[in-house]
Amino acid sequence: MTPLESLVARFAGRRVAVVGDVMLDHFLVGRVDRISPEAPVPVVRFARDEFRIGGAANVAHNIAALGGRPALAGVVGADAAADELGRALETAGLPAGDLVTDATRPTTRKVRVVTTRNQQVARVDYEQDADVSGPTLDGLLRHVARATHGAQAIVLSDYRKGVINTSVIEAVVRSARASGVPLLIDPKVPQPDRYRGATLITPNHHEAEIMTQLSIRSADDARQAARVLADRTGASVLITWGEHGMWVLDRSVDPPQEAAIPAAAREVADVTGAGDTVIAVVAIALAAGGTLAHAARLAALAAGEVVARFGPSALAAADLAALAAATPD
Repeated sequence: MTPLESLVARFAGRRVAVVGDVMLDHFLVGRVDRISPEAPVPVVRFARDEFRIGGAANVAHNIAALGGRPALAGVVGADAAADELGRALETAGLPAGDLVTDATRPTTRKVRVVTTRNQQVARVDYEQDADVSGPTLDGLLRHVARATHGAQAIVLSDYRKGVINTSVIEAVVRSARASGVPLLIDPKVPQPDRYRGATLITPNHHEAEIMTQLSIRSADDARQAARVLADRTGASVLITWGEHGMWVLDRSVDPPQEAAIPAAAREVADVTGAGDTVIAVVAIALAAGGTLAHAARLAALAAGEVVARFGPSALAAADLAALAAATPD
């Protein structure tokens, strides 16, 4: 058994807390036969609806599929989208009990109009991105405390929908430090200082460019951006870079290590949710005692698999183990 296979075998039962912006991905699927006479837009003949778990909930879904025990904390509205998300979570074996309901804001829902050939025509977002406050924030902080208690790793999934505010970040940083467990953050805001206290941040290259004001066009560019982010946050950095793979700066070792992780060569069908898969794999791998280098390699394999699928999806531990077994050590 290779080191990567051995690491996947240790995923079972690992407890990972996921705090962040949960959402429902709604796909309205139809056939396009003509262009509208009213405007130069396609007419989509409705065929079916598909619902997928999205955002922070997708991170938890991936952890569960990999054999882990996720605890999810987030906010939903009192609406039909929350009911649909709750049913999807139950089907995936994920408890929805730690989701706070706020009747004043909608459940974040992304409606994508797509053809039967999986070509996206349009997207409509239902959301309220103001920071949660008042009783909703109080309830969320209580749920965060329950979710992070006993966790072996903690993930903050920030989609800028109002859940990951200063109070939540401070509470999670305190919990991670008190327990001595890694805190991983998938960032979205342009101020990297906001995430100080994290063990690892996982921006994609567009987010890294915005946070550093540096263009990333080469491995040297990625190296420089990662170093700037590490200096600003005090964290290790994993920059995802599509078909170019990943750049990792690991500050958990002395001296810090830097490396390019190649992408798994697959035909890309849909990148939706790939970042959720990456941070989920890295989190459960660190919770299982793996190194960041091995965690990143597994994450690259998993991302290569999920982008070949339509919509957000979760990779089973057995599938990841098979990919690891076929990967040269």
